[in-house]
Amino acid sequence: MQRTAVDILFIIVGAFIFALAINLFVIPSDLGEGGVTGVTIILYYLYQWSPGLVSFILNGILLIIGYKFLSNHTIRYTIVAVVLNSLFLHLTRNWSIDSNEIIVNTIFAGLLGGMGIGLIIRVGGTTAGTTILASITKKYLGWNISYGLLFFDLIVVFSSYFVIGMEKLLLTIIMLYIATKTMQFIIEGFSMKKAVTIISHNPDRIAQEVNEQMNRGVTVYSGYGHYLKEEKKILYVVISSQEVVRLKRIVQAADKDAFVAIHDVRDVFGEGFVAMES
Repeated sequence: MQRTAVDILFIIVGAFIFALAINLFVIPSDLGEGGVTGVTIILYYLYQWSPGLVSFILNGILLIIGYKFLSNHTIRYTIVAVVLNSLFLHLTRNWSIDSNEIIVNTIFAGLLGGMGIGLIIRVGGTTAGTTILASITKKYLGWNISYGLLFFDLIVVFSSYFVIGMEKLLLTIIMLYIATKTMQFIIEGFSMKKAVTIISHNPDRIAQEVNEQMNRGVTVYSGYGHYLKEEKKILYVVISSQEVVRLKRIVQAADKDAFVAIHDVRDVFGEGFVAMES
C-alpha cells in the first residue's frame, strides 16, 4: 500500500511537470511535440481545440488498443497518468511566464517534459500515446523506451512541419533530444554501471581481491587465446562507475600486463544492486 501511494505521488508530480512544459514553454513558443501531445498541439494551433480534452480522448483510444500488450500494473498506472495529465493540461492552460527567449524555452521544455514522463515511466506507468508503442517495442523488440519514444515522436514531429515551419521544427527536434536524455537519466538513474572483462595470468588473485576488497562477485569463463594457443580464465564483474579506479589498481597490482575491457551497462538487477521490479 505504501509503495502504491509513493508511485501515485510520482505520477501526480510527473503529470504536473509535463503539463507545465507544454503550457509554459511549448505552446507559447509555437513548438511542436511528439506523440499524441504533438497531435493535440497541432489541432490547437489550427482549431484552438483544448489540448487537455483532445489528449484525453486520443489517449483513451490508444489505451484500449494497447491494453492487451501491457501488464495490469502498467494499465492501472497509465489510466491514472492519462487522467491526471489531461486534467493538469486543462488546469494550467492559462499559466504563463515572462520568457521570450526561444532557445531557453526549448531547453526547459525538453528538461521538464523529459522529467515529467520519466517520473511516470519510472514507477511503471505510461502517458499512453506513443509511450504505449514504445513499451510494446521494448517488450517484443528489446528497444530502449527512451529511444523508442524518440522514434515514434519524430514521426509526428516531422508531420508538424506544415503547421509550425522549418525553424520551429528544428528547435522541436532539439527539445525532444533534451527530453530523451533527461528521461533516460530519470528512468535509469545517474550512476551508470560498468561491466569489466579481465584476461590475466593471475586471475585467481584478482578475483579474490575483488571479492574481499570490493565485496563484488566475479564470474569466471573458460577461454582460449588463439595467438598463444593456450587456455585462459576470463573474469567478468559488474561495478559502479565510482569503483573503476579501485578495480584498476587491484588488477595492476596483480598483473601489469592484464587485458581489461570496460563497458557501459544500462540496467543491473540482482544481489548487490537493485531488486528486479515486476
